[in-house]
Amino acid sequence: LRKEELSAISGPNEFAEFYNRLKQIKEFHRKHPNEICVPMSVEFEELLKARDNPSEEAQNLVEFTDEEGYGRYLDLHDCYLKYINLKSSEKLDYITYLSTFDQLFDIPKERKNAEYKRYLEMLLEYLQDYTDRVKPLLDQNELFGKIQTEFEKKWENGTFPGWPKETSSALTHAGAHLDLSAFSSWEELASLGLDRLKSALLALGLKCGGHLTHENVQRKQARTGEEREEEEEEQISESESEDEENEIIYNPKNLPLGWDGKPIPYWLYKLHGLNINYNCEICGNYTYRGPKAFQRHFAEWRHAHGMRCLGIPNTAHFANVTQIEDAVSLWAKLKQQKASERWQPDTEEEYEDSSGNVVNKKTYEDLKRQGLL
Repeated sequence: LRKEELSAISGPNEFAEFYNRLKQIKEFHRKHPNEICVPMSVEFEELLKARDNPSEEAQNLVEFTDEEGYGRYLDLHDCYLKYINLKSSEKLDYITYLSTFDQLFDIPKERKNAEYKRYLEMLLEYLQDYTDRVKPLLDQNELFGKIQTEFEKKWENGTFPGWPKETSSALTHAGAHLDLSAFSSWEELASLGLDRLKSALLALGLKCGGHLTHENVQRKQARTGEEREEEEEEQISESESEDEENEIIYNPKNLPLGWDGKPIPYWLYKLHGLNINYNCEICGNYTYRGPKAFQRHFAEWRHAHGMRCLGIPNTAHFANVTQIEDAVSLWAKLKQQKASERWQPDTEEEYEDSSGNVVNKKTYEDLKRQGLL
């Protein structure tokens, strides 16, 4: 939607787009003359609040635990607790468990009881849920069908890891070292299956993947709580900065930037009159863009400081006055008007003589001096 907006206002027909939208606005207000007008600033404030405080629905589209790191790692703590509580199970630490939890073929058949089955169901349920959250477009049913077909073939041939037939050779026995001299090509080696090759690599102590979660746990255990919090903040800031760097700001008309750091639409630029500049001599010839900023600046510190330097109070009488000469002449006129309206006791103070006549102070003093009272 944002790309469409940018292409509409920055194309070769931006003026036609502006007047078309202006026509729609006028048509709307003609049909709804009593519609309450909401300032555009309110809309921008709502967008800013929605960005800083997203709704709960938007936040909870996909939930990950802190350990999962937004789908980068596995969180197998619950499965680990279930595993170490199995009867006759080895007492492993969590890091060792991460290296061996998928090597189910190394567990003896005697330990694979009903409790072990519940552990497998728990592990499978978590991995399925994790896959749904990380790769929501992956068709797991199709994947399960392929795995089921492959399992049935290996089960019939007795080559399934952990459940070999008694007559199986050492080459197909899970965990045994492979003698590569018995194979003449990689196709023959691949016929053993990925699980068998993986078990042979593990028996040699070689890396077979799945070490990202292992390294993440080791790194977290070696760090303090403050260092872990700093790392999480850095990851969040890096992801935000990458998103910002990927977008190149296109601003050929030098439009003002909005709350999101991007140029505002051109029609909005014209609507608010930001293409009109207002100079104020009292503010030191400072230029204000748009009538709204110009009207607001009369109550701001810059204009108030300029009026104070002129010895003039910054009152409502001087609204829309930007020239120093106009402000000084208006102040002189106001002082003269105030002086004429000021109460003058010589002419306005009243006295009463002995006959009951009311006279002003000056007349009363003259009569008193002449002895006529």
